[in-house]
Amino acid sequence: MNVQSNAVPEPALNSQAMSPTRPLYWSVRRELWEYRSIYLAPLAIAGVVLLGFVIATLGRAMATQDLARRAAVLREPADFAELLIMGTAFLVGIFYSLEALHGERRDRSILFWKSLPVSDVTTVLAKASIPIVLIPLLSFAITFAVQLIMLLLSSAVMAGSGLHAAVLWTQPSMFQRSVALLYHLVAVHGLWYAPIYAWMLLVSGWARRAPFLWASLPLAAIGIVEKLVFSTSHFANLLMSRISGSEAGGDFSKGSTSMDHMMELTPGRFLSSPGLWIGLAVAAAFLAAAIRLRRYREPL
Repeated sequence: MNVQSNAVPEPALNSQAMSPTRPLYWSVRRELWEYRSIYLAPLAIAGVVLLGFVIATLGRAMATQDLARRAAVLREPADFAELLIMGTAFLVGIFYSLEALHGERRDRSILFWKSLPVSDVTTVLAKASIPIVLIPLLSFAITFAVQLIMLLLSSAVMAGSGLHAAVLWTQPSMFQRSVALLYHLVAVHGLWYAPIYAWMLLVSGWARRAPFLWASLPLAAIGIVEKLVFSTSHFANLLMSRISGSEAGGDFSKGSTSMDHMMELTPGRFLSSPGLWIGLAVAAAFLAAAIRLRRYREPL
């Protein structure tokens, strides 16, 4: 009786240890351990932005005699910080995707990782989740922290000047900025850019060397051939629309500030856009091909 009662909890323990989400969780953590630039690069840019803000912006604000102009000067760097951190995150996502599958084949660590009880599906999905999910969320957290520090420092300068610091927190409010920024990063930098990252992962798993060239040259060749043969630029326009995010409301090339565009984004229009779902379908096809490649490709 005692032996049977002691043996009852063991299956529950084994089922908990074999949770289907644990391999994916540890695969994502492994990517963070191996590719520290995922978070170090945005953090470094954030540090540079804060340093420049303290040295240049605060000094320029204190030297401005007009109190209204001083408030405007203190508000300017927030949009610049958003653009700089988002641009850095996009570049980090591109270079990570190009290196993710190619690097483990180059250094032959793929032999070790394949010996573990983690499927190719889990591995590729974990790698795809880094630029599509994790980097946008990480960028939001870093940008939010940077803007909060800027607002606190600016509020101290405004209070020392005899002005009410509330104007810095209400035009637009910190909550509105944060919601708009999170939406923009998840919608545009995550879902809208998903086929770009998936294509880079596919090339990373296929190319023997120079994955950046193999990822960019075929696209350039298609555009050039279309222009020479048909005198059209549909493919080039499609690529530019995807990169700029114009169909998703993320095009910053029209002269407005980043916050103006992010505040205009509407979830209904974005989720009903055919370009979103076509892009996600293309991304799924690229990821399926990348999973198959990882299953059969040998180390370099």
